[in-house]
Amino acid sequence: MTGIDHPCSFHHLPVFTLPEPGDDSPWPATLPTPDAIAWRLDCGWEGQEFAVVWQHFLEKVDPAQVRALVIGHWWDGDYTSLAPVVELITSDAARFPALRALFLADVVGEECEVSWLQMCDITPVLRAFPRLEELVVRGGGSGLDEETLELRPVRHEALKALRFESGGLPGHVVRAVGACELPALERLELWLGSQWYAGDATVADMAPLLSGGTLPRLRHLGLQNSEIQDEIAVAVASAPVVAQLESLALSMGTLSDAGGLALLEGQPLTHLDSLDLHHHYLSDEVRERFKELSARDGVHVDLSEADYWDPRDDEPRYVAVSE
Repeated sequence: MTGIDHPCSFHHLPVFTLPEPGDDSPWPATLPTPDAIAWRLDCGWEGQEFAVVWQHFLEKVDPAQVRALVIGHWWDGDYTSLAPVVELITSDAARFPALRALFLADVVGEECEVSWLQMCDITPVLRAFPRLEELVVRGGGSGLDEETLELRPVRHEALKALRFESGGLPGHVVRAVGACELPALERLELWLGSQWYAGDATVADMAPLLSGGTLPRLRHLGLQNSEIQDEIAVAVASAPVVAQLESLALSMGTLSDAGGLALLEGQPLTHLDSLDLHHHYLSDEVRERFKELSARDGVHVDLSEADYWDPRDDEPRYVAVSE
């Protein structure tokens, strides 16, 4: 799961993992102030189910003061669906009036590959927490029979940042995001992934997001980690939403000269503060043109992690995060 790590901070707060209880545990004197950190909960305790971890958290920490939650691996033994975790969190939503940020499935490759995670419908989270400002979801589809990520169109007045980190984001989730009413949303990132892991979203699925009409406050857009990165770049080159952005990310995918030239020859990008293209398959010549854009107009262009690809060869290109 290259490129995915446990966050050290979340929602501008340091992440603190709830300690395991025991004779040598520092309860309660050394626990941080509830609103000063992002609380990370996981089943690192041997033989503990997430329901036990959750109840222990509610007993030891005042939930009314908690501002950010990070949910780590939630299974004990075999991988299981995220659905019971979502049910626990949403059923206790009234006890978390200050919660502004939630990270579902902070899991790295040593624990479970991103495309093996058994996800669920996350719509209840948005409905249960109307004041939520940031939501991150790691995991999407697996291409297998396990439970996959679901989202239904909702209206949410407060959400400012939404990120899906996935090795394969189903097209129905992308369409649902486009159908949501998110008037406060400023940052949107979609890791679209590989078709082998249910990443079947098309450019047509992204049309509402590219139109600029559905997200009036959007300032950062990331359409990343895609096998159709060139097609996305061609669409972005003339997309109305670009004019309102401060930053754009088309990174982590299979971007080649076809997509790069479309961006360079499309609508002006000179108003952007940054253009993230890292992990790409651009030729030296096209990279030089992006460097000229950076030098001439002050746009910070991230061209790191260049990979060699010869279009004359029948060699595949790979996204940064798939399995």
